[in-house]
Amino acid sequence: MLEAQIMESMKEAMKSKDSETLGALRGIKAAFQTLNTSGKEVNEDVRMKELQRMVKQRQESADIFKSANRTELYEKEVFEISVIEKFLPKQMTEAEIQTEVELAIAETGAKTIQEMGKVVGMLTKKFVGKASGKTISDIAKKLLS
Repeated sequence: MLEAQIMESMKEAMKSKDSETLGALRGIKAAFQTLNTSGKEVNEDVRMKELQRMVKQRQESADIFKSANRTELYEKEVFEISVIEKFLPKQMTEAEIQTEVELAIAETGAKTIQEMGKVVGMLTKKFVGKASGKTISDIAKKLLS
């Protein structure tokens, strides 16, 4: 389903001669192709994680380019992030994540920071593509300390 959406978006970008969008979409397609040939089982969750990884990678690059005053490269990375995020589900807000973390803490019975792994592990599987592991981890750490 996700691959079909990307192919459809690529066709639209080709028809409208939008080379920047097309380049970003080809990057996504190439990443998916690499996943498919890796020999591992590939499903929608794996593809979502790959998209999240791509966004994170571009965000880090954008931060570096911004600090180095390379605005043209910064803008390119930000544009690619916006294209990739079109295929990710709506991200959860911090308040929604905090509520879920509180529920998970109650469910697992975690009381100390050493038990944080149970909570974070459970929630990262539950919210693939909807919340970053770092955000979940930060909130869990704050609540358990």
